[in-house]
Amino acid sequence: MSRIRVGVIGAGMISQVEHIPNLLRLNDLFEVVGVADPSRISREFVTDVSGIANFETIDQLFDRRLDAVVIGSPDPLHHEQVLAALARGLHVFCEKPLCYSPAEIAEIVAARDAAKKVMQVGYMKRFDPSYRLALASLPGTAGTLRSVSVEVNDPDAWPFIAHHRYKRGTDIPKELIAAAAAKQKQQVERAIGVPPTDLAFRGFTGAYSSALIHDVNAVHGLFDALGVPDGDIVGAQIFANGDGGQGAVKLLGGQALWTMTHLTVPKLADYKERITLFFDDASLELEFPSPWLNHHPTRLTVKTSDGHTLSKRDLRAGYGEAFVEEMRGFWGAIVNGEPVVNPPEHAARDQALLIGLTRQHLATSPAG
Repeated sequence: MSRIRVGVIGAGMISQVEHIPNLLRLNDLFEVVGVADPSRISREFVTDVSGIANFETIDQLFDRRLDAVVIGSPDPLHHEQVLAALARGLHVFCEKPLCYSPAEIAEIVAARDAAKKVMQVGYMKRFDPSYRLALASLPGTAGTLRSVSVEVNDPDAWPFIAHHRYKRGTDIPKELIAAAAAKQKQQVERAIGVPPTDLAFRGFTGAYSSALIHDVNAVHGLFDALGVPDGDIVGAQIFANGDGGQGAVKLLGGQALWTMTHLTVPKLADYKERITLFFDDASLELEFPSPWLNHHPTRLTVKTSDGHTLSKRDLRAGYGEAFVEEMRGFWGAIVNGEPVVNPPEHAARDQALLIGLTRQHLATSPAG
């Protein structure tokens, strides 16, 4: 098997703007069989634009002799859909967050192992050419690390997809929306361990698990390259009605500190996302463009100094698109047995930190 028959679950924005066009572009690797979505508006729009078949239910899609599925459905549906696909003997790619709790992810790990299939999580930054170059260009060691900073301001997708053909499904039955909302509430309470406040719920599902999770995963990859173990949470706040999430993690027994902040600024058409590592005598910075903008390379900058003489190097790894490269990685893991770059175990680690941040927020702001 060299060309994979793949189905797409979810005909929303991520599938319309990224996954389906990218899979069709990689037509030497994938045959896109169809898309499943309860919204007739969305799925028929996808058919009109791309020519692929559409189905109302995932079971109808599963019956089309698939090898794999790409899941881009709403977050609370991921757990059941991944398990259903693995039970059918399919390889699975699922958008982040894979699930809200490590316990649910453990069930997926067990199902993956029983099915002996590839299960990859949609953390596309691990495939960013500049991120991969950063792993090979770290200007310091665990012993010289002093600080890690993550700063993100984001208006959400609207300024960056206006030029795309996209249609939102407004015809999903109310009972399906209510059922998904109830599932999300149960899953979040299971993950956090206590019923969260409204603010904590919005922050955990939004600023943390939907947004900052990408940076958490990327930083964990940088820590693995440096040999830096997971640290201890020393602060966290959810703010701006859940659009903002902040955290602080003590590293290496207090030798270094990791700070992170994500804020959605809904009416400001500006996007900034920076990950900066400071060492005793050097720094490395990744500045990401909006993920919705294709062919906008991430800027990788390394600074060193010799006394008062500052040296700044901008490193360029190419113009490959992370969303495309992660699909190549999915194909390579299935067909060639290449290592899965983002297995569910990574998602469990990321979610454990985000759960810890939410619990820290609740402990210090019990009324919010």
